[in-house]
Amino acid sequence: MLTYEFFQNYWWLLISLLGAILVFLLFVQGGQSMIPCIKDQTQRALLINSIGRKWELTFTSLVVFGGAFFASFPLFYSTSFGGAYWLWMIILFSFIVQAISFKYRMKSGNVYGYKTYDTLLFINGIVGPVLLGVAVSMMFFGAEFSVNKVNILNTSVSTSISQWSSTHGIEAIFNAKNLVLGVAVLFLARVQASLYFINNIDNETFYKKQKKELLINTVVFLVFFLGFVALLLTATGIESNDGQFKEVEYKYFKNLIEMPYFFILFLIGVVMVLYAIIKTLLKSNYKKGIWFSGIGTILVVLTLLCIAGYNNTAYYPSLLDINSSLTIKNSSSSEFTLKTMSIVSLIVPIVIGYIWYSWYSLDKTKITEKELTDPVNEDKY
Repeated sequence: MLTYEFFQNYWWLLISLLGAILVFLLFVQGGQSMIPCIKDQTQRALLINSIGRKWELTFTSLVVFGGAFFASFPLFYSTSFGGAYWLWMIILFSFIVQAISFKYRMKSGNVYGYKTYDTLLFINGIVGPVLLGVAVSMMFFGAEFSVNKVNILNTSVSTSISQWSSTHGIEAIFNAKNLVLGVAVLFLARVQASLYFINNIDNETFYKKQKKELLINTVVFLVFFLGFVALLLTATGIESNDGQFKEVEYKYFKNLIEMPYFFILFLIGVVMVLYAIIKTLLKSNYKKGIWFSGIGTILVVLTLLCIAGYNNTAYYPSLLDINSSLTIKNSSSSEFTLKTMSIVSLIVPIVIGYIWYSWYSLDKTKITEKELTDPVNEDKY
């Protein structure tokens, strides 16, 4: 018989998978962050039209990720999205200007000029990955909030279950530990972008430039990623047993050891990412690295999010009150809600299959300079 605990764990796994897919799709933002580095207008047009085919997938994934969190773990949604609202508002605003930029960049009657929209795309390319990394980092290193469920019954005290620090998420942006992951996510997105451009754009000059970008971004990514892993594996986490919270040294390292299947997934993911990068750099005309790197990224992020929530771990530690920390058990929706949504979730493989088919259809033909100058082609960004 499927228990309440099973559905809670199932939805955490699904949330983790959605988050992992979102991080992979941030290669769009990684590409946007490279716009100022491309001075040649033809090459810039190639770059923007390449990621222009995929930007909606990232935007949609972000919305689905947030919606799934709201439905399955509403207390986290109200605590994080409702409490750290300045952090989330900056993130969402950057994605809104991204959508506007792709929509109107090359429209007739554009009074602002394409350079204005290129600047907005660049801002989203930096802000989106860094601040999403900061938001995820709080799931390991904690956030400044407290939770009092009694408040919902006593409106004279407060109308909010959770209370946040007065800066409402701004403080998280200036936390060094959070920024380490934020910068790592940014340069991972840039690495993925270079691999994607190498696969998607048919232009020899651009190909050579992206191989150089790939090397530089890989070095920076590895420095910050290894720094984050070191911080994580030596961090003190919070464990909950029968509603009793306590601090546990090396909690996330212990989670990997006690759940070896996730440790194996993590290693496989890291090896796949490194394999994609090394083979692309060393082998002439190898252009399929994005597939190995993409799957590897999904496995690594999936593992990190799983060890944040499983094994009785508080996936959202409170820095103000340890007993306010959020776990899979104390923050989920009702059993009925989770069961009902689980039935709906069975269509997820169909959705993933549709995304894959759309991707395949869009990328069957590589982007070339000829395509950009074709007057018949109206689908240009």
